[in-house]
Amino acid sequence: MDKTTYKQQLSQLSHRLVEWQSWVAATGQRVVILFEGRDAAGKGSMIRAISRHLNPRIVRVAALGKPSDKQRSQWYFQRYVAELPSAGEVVLFDRSWYNRAGVEQVMGFCTDAEYQEFLRTCPMFEDMLQGSGILLRKYWLSVSDEEQQRRFQARIDNPLKRWKFSNMDNESRRRWVAYSQAKDAMFAHTDVASSPWWVVDADDKRRARLNCIAHLLDSMPIEPHPYPKESLWPIQREGYERPPMHHQNHVPKRY
Repeated sequence: MDKTTYKQQLSQLSHRLVEWQSWVAATGQRVVILFEGRDAAGKGSMIRAISRHLNPRIVRVAALGKPSDKQRSQWYFQRYVAELPSAGEVVLFDRSWYNRAGVEQVMGFCTDAEYQEFLRTCPMFEDMLQGSGILLRKYWLSVSDEEQQRRFQARIDNPLKRWKFSNMDNESRRRWVAYSQAKDAMFAHTDVASSPWWVVDADDKRRARLNCIAHLLDSMPIEPHPYPKESLWPIQREGYERPPMHHQNHVPKRY
């Protein structure tokens, strides 16, 4: 998709996202959206496209790092529960509790018993979330091996993106089949009617963002909650004299 068409379509969807945000805040909705997929599938850029024009106090991102020793000793879902939304909030998970069914299982960061327990209990956990009133959406960004390789190489070649590439990315390439098998097993256990996975073809990032955002908005029972009309009040000018500006430290005007 060319850039001009993409920006036009994204602008229209961004207006709908603002309406969605107003609906969430006005009605006290609690929304959780999971973005999963292989490394370089475009999860981060998808989340940025969604949240760019939204209030971070209403729509926030949860991107949890490596668990601490204390967190490893807790119930597996515990640190994710701490990130769940309150009334009038949306949480976008850049990777989620499904780490256990993906990277942890493939890389041996969990035991087989822990992995099997996750597959058994995850649907029940998500049923509890939805039973409490949380609106849950799960998106899997699907990227081909050729496109992933191209994106990894772009990270290596671009000094501004080099920080994105790590040995774990190389491992994910080396273990492509193992990750595919893990994803298939994950879907077999957790792609259920009450909490389905939605697969996004992500080889074309622009189309992927538009398709995913449109689907997300269409899946929500959004009702109009327009902002009230406002006008600027007169500014107060009496009773204040600004201190001399030369008494303050100013950043040099280099540009």
